[in-house]
Formats: sequence, structure tokens, C-alpha cells
Amino acid sequence: MTTAAPTTTLWRPTGPAELDLVRRSGWRAWPPRLPEQPVFYPVLNEDYAIRIAREWNVPHSGAGYVTRFEVDSAFVSRYPVHQAGGRTILEPWVPAEELDEFNAHIIGPIRVTHEFQ
Repeated sequence: MTTAAPTTTLWRPTGPAELDLVRRSGWRAWPPRLPEQPVFYPVLNEDYAIRIAREWNVPHSGAGYVTRFEVDSAFVSRYPVHQAGGRTILEPWVPAEELDEFNAHIIGPIRVTHEFQ
């Protein structure tokens, strides 16, 4: 009997355009970063993701979504976690050029857990 590798739960606040690209991937991958986005940063705290979706995504794009997904823990541990404010506001920073490899280590689908209009 084989056991699954341990996973780390990550959240990502996102707007409708990025979510549409995730949907087109079959809920399996994050889209490439734009040239002005050198880092992909999911978050380690659901409350922080909710706050960003409500306070940033809704005013900027009319809707905000919180997604949840699992990543192989051993793989994601290679990325430094940055504190982006308060002590619970933690983000692993994935360089844009490594996003395809990061996506390959997502376990299961990316799921929408909250939607704000």
C-alpha cells in the first residue's frame, strides 16, 4: 500500500480573468504571469485570501474569488515564505519562470471556496 505524499494547503485570491484561465486549464494550473508579475504568490491563510478578494479584487474587477488547492509539501518548501504585513500574512513566493513546475506539483483540482461581488 502506498501513501500519498503530504500536502500543503494554499489559497489564492483572484479576479474573474485569472479564474477563467484556471477554469480553462481544467482547474489544474495557474496561468503564466504577466511581464510585470515576476512572482506568483499564493497565501497560507484563508482569512487573508478572503480579505484580499473582498478589498482588492472586487473594487478592481467587480468580483473576487478565493481558491484553495493542495501542493506537494516537499516541493513547496523550496520557496521562501514572506511575511506581507501581519504575522499571519504569509506568502510563498514562486518565481514566474518556475510556475509550470509549481503547477505540476498541485495535487487535485483548484477549487473556488468563496465568491464576492
